[in-house]
Amino acid sequence: MTRKSPDTAARVALFPGSFNPFTRGHASIASRALELFDRLVICVGFNADKGDDAAGRADIIVASIARLYADDPRVTVVADPGLSVDIARRHGARFIVRGIRSGADLDYERPMADVNRDLAGIETVFLLALPELASVSSSMVRELERYGVDTSRYLP
Repeated sequence: MTRKSPDTAARVALFPGSFNPFTRGHASIASRALELFDRLVICVGFNADKGDDAAGRADIIVASIARLYADDPRVTVVADPGLSVDIARRHGARFIVRGIRSGADLDYERPMADVNRDLAGIETVFLLALPELASVSSSMVRELERYGVDTSRYLP
């Protein structure tokens, strides 16, 4: 009987999102993903449906996230407007990490996970938001900031 050698390839995951801004909820998902994977690529993408202004916004967000993880060589932060599966391939990621706050998030994410698996064989790993962070969203933080509310409790 031939013994199969263990898979020594690094387990790399892509964590894509608009992260505008990167919240404590995002940081929680990233932290928990780092317990499962050897490396994590946090990718700031652009979503035209959300009215994202890609021209400078991505650089600012990348810089702020990179500061958070500056001491962790397992984390890479990039900006890329491409398809998640293409970005994952470029970075050697075999997994995509997505945070789920509610059933509505799952309903939105599942079809994309199915297509990503079909197109590229890339598995999506869903991590449930911690209960105390389930109501935190970038949209909510931006709305509160618009009204001058201190949002520091929602940001890492």
